[in-house]
Amino acid sequence: MQGTIDGFHYGLVTPVAGYIMACLGAALGLRCTVRSLRTDRTWKPGWLALGAASIGCGIWTMHFIAMLGFQVQEVSLSYDAPLTLLSLIVAVVVVAVGVFMVGYRGTAPAVLLTAGVLTGLGVAAMHYLGMAAVRIDGQVEYDPMTVALSVVIAIVAATAALWAAVSIRGFLPSLGASVVMGVAVTGMHYTGMAAVSVRVDEITGPRSVGGSPAVEMLPMLIGPLSFLVIAGVVVMFDPMLIMGDDEPARTRAGRPAAARAAESRPRVPSRTPFFDERSAGAAQENTTDLTLRRSVP
Repeated sequence: MQGTIDGFHYGLVTPVAGYIMACLGAALGLRCTVRSLRTDRTWKPGWLALGAASIGCGIWTMHFIAMLGFQVQEVSLSYDAPLTLLSLIVAVVVVAVGVFMVGYRGTAPAVLLTAGVLTGLGVAAMHYLGMAAVRIDGQVEYDPMTVALSVVIAIVAATAALWAAVSIRGFLPSLGASVVMGVAVTGMHYTGMAAVSVRVDEITGPRSVGGSPAVEMLPMLIGPLSFLVIAGVVVMFDPMLIMGDDEPARTRAGRPAAARAAESRPRVPSRTPFFDERSAGAAQENTTDLTLRRSVP
């Protein structure tokens, strides 16, 4: 028997909340990646890792907040905890691979394409691994064409995100890019969910009919949500990120090289006043001596 799927059990609450988390993770990841470009090599890996973890946690949190609204009306759902946590690890690791590639190698076409494909496939793997964690009295089936479309969306979104991470400067442009990335990530999720159909097992006896397993999923969301809050605090207390760290760099770069070199040379006090004082004193002494000689008979 074909199950009746409801992907919006709580209406727009879960899609909007998931979208906000995707935007938050993207915004933090973009700003941390920009910060890594403004620091020395000692701190660069730390900022890149923080950015990758923020993006990965944002994507994963968006996925499972959206899954709170997913139910099959004829049966109840549950989740396999180890597989669910594994999907979180996959999300963070694959985003880290892409972020570190563009963070150290730049956005050359070959590097960007490779990093985008790897990260996009990883994000899609996270989504379908999370779906594999669903436990249901039936079989979950997928439409191959819709699945392929969701993978393409994931690759395009990942490539655009990695390009934006090292190319966009300034607080407001990064904020706009994170909003677009949130749309792409959310679109990828719901495209993948559109590929889902459920064939419910025919069983005899009473059937447990349930809704969304919100009580079971919420504890799993505490960790990633707490991490995003901590990352947000780190970003908020870094003045270079809030004040626009690219502005001072552009101002310094815009000055002529001769002016920057002159500012870097140590200042040597001028000795001209010293020589002027000696010359004036010697002239006065000579004048006094000449006057005395004339006054002596």
